[in-house]
Amino acid sequence: MFLCDIGNTSYHFFKNGIDFKEDTLNFNPLAIKEKIFYICVNADVHNILKHLDNWINLASYIDMQKYYDTMGIDRIVACETISDGIIVDVGSAITVDVVKSDVFEGGFIYPGLKAMGETYKNISPALSFSFNFECDLDIMPKNSQDAISYGYLKTLKSEVLSHKMDIFLTGGDAKIFAKVFPSAKVDEMLLFNGMKKIIKKAQLC
Repeated sequence: MFLCDIGNTSYHFFKNGIDFKEDTLNFNPLAIKEKIFYICVNADVHNILKHLDNWINLASYIDMQKYYDTMGIDRIVACETISDGIIVDVGSAITVDVVKSDVFEGGFIYPGLKAMGETYKNISPALSFSFNFECDLDIMPKNSQDAISYGYLKTLKSEVLSHKMDIFLTGGDAKIFAKVFPSAKVDEMLLFNGMKKIIKKAQLC
């Protein structure tokens, strides 16, 4: 089974237990001759792929009425993967979505590490610190690095934990954020697992 999760900057492929990436600006999808299942948030790439018969868009096999109109297909597929829990997908942005008894209850979007770091830096060069993931979030900070770390991480942690649900942590920075959510299940292949579930349910293979 050949799968692909397409974002704004890369094609993320999964085949035979191996995942790899290609740049969206340089990769030619015509190079793929076999059947491949994909999801895509990149409008330009989607306009190319919709004319290629061997690229199969899994969005067509999801009941979109369960979600809101502007919700990203990557978040939707993640929600299709689990029956109960809260999904924290940490990448360029951080998305948090709640699923109860196979029903999407809602979610929110939070700045990713780079975006939030730039925000503090733009406020003042004196706030140009990397985030300290070893910061004790139960104690009010007494230095600038921990102060911005606390402000960023404590808010996210408190909101996620308030739901008292199993946490599924995925995305490029999942292992870093596992320090904030030590009880979370880290699954960097969550989206691909969701794609497999949709394929099986739709009997596409």
